[in-house]
Amino acid sequence: MPDYGHPLRFGTFIQPSNQDPELTVALAQRTEQLGYDLVTFQDHPYLPTYLDTWTLMTWVAARTERIHIASNVLNLPLRPPAVTARAAASLDLLSAGRFDLGLGAGGFWDAIEAMGGRRLSPGQSIDALDEAIGVIRGIWAADERATLRVDGEYYQLQGAKRGPAAAHDIPIWIGAYKPRILRLTGRKGDGWLPSLPYMKPGDLQAGNRVIDEAARAAGRDPAEIRRLLNISGSFSATGQGLLDGPPEQWVDNLLPLVLEDGVGTLIVATDDPDVMQVFAEQVIPPLRAAVDQERRVR
Repeated sequence: MPDYGHPLRFGTFIQPSNQDPELTVALAQRTEQLGYDLVTFQDHPYLPTYLDTWTLMTWVAARTERIHIASNVLNLPLRPPAVTARAAASLDLLSAGRFDLGLGAGGFWDAIEAMGGRRLSPGQSIDALDEAIGVIRGIWAADERATLRVDGEYYQLQGAKRGPAAAHDIPIWIGAYKPRILRLTGRKGDGWLPSLPYMKPGDLQAGNRVIDEAARAAGRDPAEIRRLLNISGSFSATGQGLLDGPPEQWVDNLLPLVLEDGVGTLIVATDDPDVMQVFAEQVIPPLRAAVDQERRVR
């Protein structure tokens, strides 16, 4: 696969645990102190052991200064898209343009239904996500004079007022694995956000092909779509496997993901501040240098 040439970015993926809320915020602050580009949080509104993700992201935004904040990924079936759009734009304004929106179609339907959400089939959930993206972007289009009317199968708006406009163009990143939602990502998404532990060998390449084909069919340049990837692993003295070994092995493991699979944002899933620090200090700098060198050669 081609190198899409995106500037390399790095983030963390933190569980929004309510067991020690201050520690969760401290991890986000530590992410910023270590020089990461973004901090992201899971969204499982049906779990009482988790803090509400919107509330947490707002609190973190107020207690940080530079870092971007994102959902990884927001549970759309329990988050009405018109309200989500206003919440996203509001948080972006309050944080001076530091919010990015990750969206998911949903999956834990027993839990979603228990919280009052509508149970959908996998196909229906993707259709609902498709409609929701239109609603969200329609609300953000504050310069349009006409009110927003949507007569969809899953969402209906009868003349909703648009706005507020966000402080920056908020990207919509889609958590996707299967072909149909990958095609939606190619048509309408600003980024693809899967998790490496849930993928088999070849899935990144196959997913990129589906996204690129759908993007071209929609008249888009595939390079417009940032490729993000949640990763996890362990640092150890000797190599035990993929992302399980010393920092230099992590660099070797991650380099082809960037250059051959087009990943532009690597998000390390950890609640361990030591892992955050080792990754920031011993993986990011040599990986950036290796990517820059290979791109110059190519």
